[in-house]
Amino acid sequence: MNAVPNSTVIDTRFRSALMRMAEAGRIETCNRPASAHLEVASLMKVMDGGPAVLFPAVDGFGIPVIGNVLGSKENCEAAFGTDFRGIREFVARALGAPVEPELVRSGPAQEVVVTSGIDLGGTLPVLHHAPSDGGRFITAGVVIARDPETGVLNASYHRLQLLGPDRTGIRLDFNRHLRNAYERAAARGEDLPVVVCIGADLALQYTAATMGSQMPEHADELAVAGGLAGRPLRVLKAATQDLPVPADTEIVLEGRLTCRESAVEGPFGEFVGFSAPASPGPVFQLTALTHRRNPIYHAINGYGRETVMLRKYVLEASLLKVLGPAVPIVVDAEMTAGGLHRFHAIVQVKKEGPHHEGLQRNAILASFGALKDLDMVIVVDDDIDIRDPLDVEYALATRMEASRDIIVVPEARGHEYVRVSRNGVRAKLGIDATVPFEERARFTRVAFEPIEVDRTEFTTDPETAEKALGLI
Repeated sequence: MNAVPNSTVIDTRFRSALMRMAEAGRIETCNRPASAHLEVASLMKVMDGGPAVLFPAVDGFGIPVIGNVLGSKENCEAAFGTDFRGIREFVARALGAPVEPELVRSGPAQEVVVTSGIDLGGTLPVLHHAPSDGGRFITAGVVIARDPETGVLNASYHRLQLLGPDRTGIRLDFNRHLRNAYERAAARGEDLPVVVCIGADLALQYTAATMGSQMPEHADELAVAGGLAGRPLRVLKAATQDLPVPADTEIVLEGRLTCRESAVEGPFGEFVGFSAPASPGPVFQLTALTHRRNPIYHAINGYGRETVMLRKYVLEASLLKVLGPAVPIVVDAEMTAGGLHRFHAIVQVKKEGPHHEGLQRNAILASFGALKDLDMVIVVDDDIDIRDPLDVEYALATRMEASRDIIVVPEARGHEYVRVSRNGVRAKLGIDATVPFEERARFTRVAFEPIEVDRTEFTTDPETAEKALGLI
């Protein structure tokens, strides 16, 4: 697959993406019933990092569950119909050229509208993910809200714990835009209207996963989603709230975050591998449940590859958008799997003269400023394959001298889920594993004669090897 032109319009609707994935062989279908209580999530975890997993039959429910949708590079590329560089171009376009949503009169998201007798737990196959969790959690919901002071629309991921037929708890992390909007509403003595989209347009999913300096609080994230797709996001007026609803969403929950009531939410196994502890938070009181006639329920394991992969390409695009103008020697960036595609970055630079010396360290500091959660940045030369951990480690082994190439930024803000930190405050580490420009020749690796290999000229037949070695 090739990268796409910046003018490309892509069909990012959830079902269109699933169709592309199915055609690419990136969906595995379970051929037996499975239970929403622990079993489905456990199967998703065992099969993590591979194709998406579809459960057409979930005990006690008439709605299929699909998980691990965007949990691997191959899945993401199949879903978007382009390679990872093309996906990053879509994200970069979204950040720079938002497109306002288009209001339409009808759409699949409201084929069924329920405003009384709502029973979330009985209707939707909401998973109980792990034995240590506090209950059943909706994990793939994109929450849309309008800031009560600025009127700007925000879209972001937040987990929801079922508390009753039409009530859930919600986790609002520190420094998140939705938390800010909720606190502003609560300060005015008002509830905050929200809609929660499950099985949403991929453009909205990626926009909701974007964070850092490139997604400021004044950015309208539905418009940014339109920019990613290269077309307006079709939206409906919510049935019971004054908010837009993406028209092609599978399932929508409408309601309000109450300002006068709280409830204990959690614990829940989060992306860092630990359980986030139970803590009080707002209550989401539903006023409507709408969905397609035959909806698909999207589930994401908190501690799973999809949770972190959702942010990989959006964070890389955001990082490159900052570093490009600020540090022109930056060539590429990789948010690594071991760093959960969030905490560690490898930045590749190309020095073209002595005047570029030192800019590699500027790139380290600029990276920390661009993405708050980054805790370690390694900068390498352009001859290092930043997507090969062995090549990156080679650079550390042969080009980094610890007494002069390690930069420590003490007492900096990171993510509060990192337990080694002090409520999110910890030292950040920068490593300069580049070669001084004047010494490039001394560090040049041995090059072999270029040659094409015809695999038909080789065989793994044991008898052939044994005869050639004189063993038989």
